[in-house]
Amino acid sequence: MRGEFPLRTAALKVPEITAYFWVAKLLSTAMGESTSDYLVFQINPYVAVVLGCVGLVVALALQLSVRKYIAWVYWFAVVMVAVFGTMAADVLHVQFGVPYIASTVFFAAALIVVFVVWYRSERTLSIHTIYAGRRELFYWAAVIATFALGTAAGDLTAATLGLGYAASLLLFAVLFLLPGLGYRFAGLNPIFAFWFSYVMTRPLGASFADWVGKPYLGGLGAGDARIAGVLTVLIIGVVAYLAVSRVDVPADDVAVAASLEGSA
Repeated sequence: MRGEFPLRTAALKVPEITAYFWVAKLLSTAMGESTSDYLVFQINPYVAVVLGCVGLVVALALQLSVRKYIAWVYWFAVVMVAVFGTMAADVLHVQFGVPYIASTVFFAAALIVVFVVWYRSERTLSIHTIYAGRRELFYWAAVIATFALGTAAGDLTAATLGLGYAASLLLFAVLFLLPGLGYRFAGLNPIFAFWFSYVMTRPLGASFADWVGKPYLGGLGAGDARIAGVLTVLIIGVVAYLAVSRVDVPADDVAVAASLEGSA
C-alpha cells in the first residue's frame, strides 16, 4: 500500500534526501532550541507551550492539506515540531522535575512504539514512500517523537552527565555522521541509517544552539534571542532557495506534481 492514492496519481509529501535536507534539518533543530528557550524563559512557560502547540497544529494541518511536497509548508511544519518538541521535553524537566534520563527513556520508547505500529501497518519505514494518508500520519508522529527524544538526550549529556555543550556537540556530530559512513562503506541498512541520523540531528543542532547561546556549561553566552534571530534568517533563506530551485523535489515526482497542479 502507498497511502490513499495509487502511485500513478500520488506525489510524495517529503523532500528528496540531499545535503540541502540535512542543512535545513540542522538549522531547524538549532532554531527550535533557541526559540523555545527564549519563549519559555521570557513569558509564562505554560503560555509558551500553548502557543507552541497552536503553531504546531496549524502547521501540521497545512502540511496534511496539501497534495504534494511544498518546501515552505513542509519546513514550516518541521520548525514548529522543533519548537514544540523542545518545549515538551523541557517543561517535563523544569516544571515537573522529571529527570532527563527518564524523559529520554520515555521518548525513546514512544519512538519505538511509533516505528513498530507504522511497520506492522505499512510494512515499510522508508521515507521514499510517504504519500498522503495514513503513512504520512505515521511519519509526522515519528518526527515529533524524534524531536522530543533528541531534546531530552541532548540535555542528558550536557547537564546530567556533565559533558557540557561543546563536548555534547562533538559527540552528537560523530553519532550523526556514523550511520552515513556505515551505509556508504559497510552496507548498513539505509532506512536504519536515515532514522538514526535523523534522531541525532536534534541533539546536534540543540547542542550547537546552546553552546553558542548559553552562558553556562561551557557556552559562549551570545543569548537565545540573538541566536534564534540569526538561525531564523538562515533557515528562511535555505527554504526560499529550495522553493525556487526545486532541487529537493524527487525527480520521479515532478511530472506527478505538475499534473496535480493542473487538476487543482
